Amino acid sequence: MNESAPTTEPSSTLLTTPLAWTDGGGRIAGCNPAFARWLGVGARRPLGLPLVSLEAGGDVLSSALNEEGEEGAPRRLRRVPMQVPGVGEPRFADLWLSPLAGGWLLEVHPVDEFAQRDGDALPAAVAAALKGLAHELRNPLAGIKGAAQLIARRGDAGTQELSQIIQSEVERLTALLERLMSPRPQQPHAAVNVHAVLERVLRLAESDAGWAVRIGRDYDPSLPELLGDEDRLSQAAWNLVRNAIEAGANNITLRTRAEHGARIGAEQVALALRFDIVDDGPGVPPELAEQVFLPLVSGRADGSGLGLALAQQVAREHRGTVSYRSRPGHTVFTLMLPVQEETDDAA
Repeated sequence: MNESAPTTEPSSTLLTTPLAWTDGGGRIAGCNPAFARWLGVGARRPLGLPLVSLEAGGDVLSSALNEEGEEGAPRRLRRVPMQVPGVGEPRFADLWLSPLAGGWLLEVHPVDEFAQRDGDALPAAVAAALKGLAHELRNPLAGIKGAAQLIARRGDAGTQELSQIIQSEVERLTALLERLMSPRPQQPHAAVNVHAVLERVLRLAESDAGWAVRIGRDYDPSLPELLGDEDRLSQAAWNLVRNAIEAGANNITLRTRAEHGARIGAEQVALALRFDIVDDGPGVPPELAEQVFLPLVSGRADGSGLGLALAQQVAREHRGTVSYRSRPGHTVFTLMLPVQEETDDAA
């Protein structure tokens, strides 16, 4: 296909069915108002974005666009999570992809995220169980926070600092539980000092691993602040560091760098921040190499298989990604996040 936009825009832009169409390069060349409203953005925000970047998890769209099929035949994709990177929460939809002169036409049919359809009973049951667990955990967390406050009043400066860490983590966990019980839109992003995030994670790692693991810093002090959610970024970085600790690493290094002209997925960005978690553990088991970011997949018998999946989700909330390379004795998990300027989503 050529790289030009479709020569004929769909004539049904006033329909309530969300529609978008792409150029030959797979970038969104236009959409109707219903599509923008469904994604929760202004009408111009999706324009120019790679269509595949709207998929909040997996590679269903990418596979469908690249697969060979009957020429001119539409392709149906079921229950695909969609969102503009960094905006709101994923929305689920059944999608129809149809060839359009020089590109593709995307037709969106929204579905209920928790709808009980074929094969969906287990996810719905898991969601209900998580809400019940969240309710049961709130009272113990409140007790832990109260005990930490009492210790802080009675202890020395060192004890007070550790108590503050406990209280901060209790507050973060409480916020996560509230999000499970009452989902709400993602909070607006604000300027974040990335090294402050890593220092917070480093203190947690030292408290968790003690002297069993040596943790070093390799920071680029010139890095700019990042627009993001500080708590969510701390959670992602902590999950990556804890994964290295639990894998049996003896040495872990937290490294930051700037990447100019970086490619994140299908998107080229002017500047990105790279966070590397480097460890000397045994590496990712070969049999898990293609599944390591999937929920409930773990190389340990006692592992939950959620840490890396959650880290990837947080990265996507910030239009970024998590990747890794691994061999025995040297594993690097990389969190890559674009440096974004504040934009106005208004149409």
